[in-house]
Amino acid sequence: MAGTEMRPKSVEASKSRRELFILWEDAHESRYPLAGLRAACPCAECRGGHAAMGQPVTPDLMTSRSIEGAAAELLSLEAVGNYALLPVWADGHRFGIYSWEMLRQLCPCGKHGQA
Repeated sequence: MAGTEMRPKSVEASKSRRELFILWEDAHESRYPLAGLRAACPCAECRGGHAAMGQPVTPDLMTSRSIEGAAAELLSLEAVGNYALLPVWADGHRFGIYSWEMLRQLCPCGKHGQA
């Protein structure tokens, strides 16, 4: 997939709907439940150590664990350069950097990277 297809055109977080919405440059739309994003956190702590950080990501990571309360409450999103987002969660967790490529692969629609 070309690099421009992995880039978002817009990113919107809705606390009331508890979701992150991304409109990609190739017009693909992704809606991520916030609890699912937290469950798929790519940081070493959440993945079980540095050895597990290189494992492939799939949408089933978003439903594999039940995340509730402050752990699933998004406080803010921070840009990480031009390649990723860093969510800040209400429980203080702010270590998972979600690259555009990872977010596209996590898209719940099942079209992983397809337009």
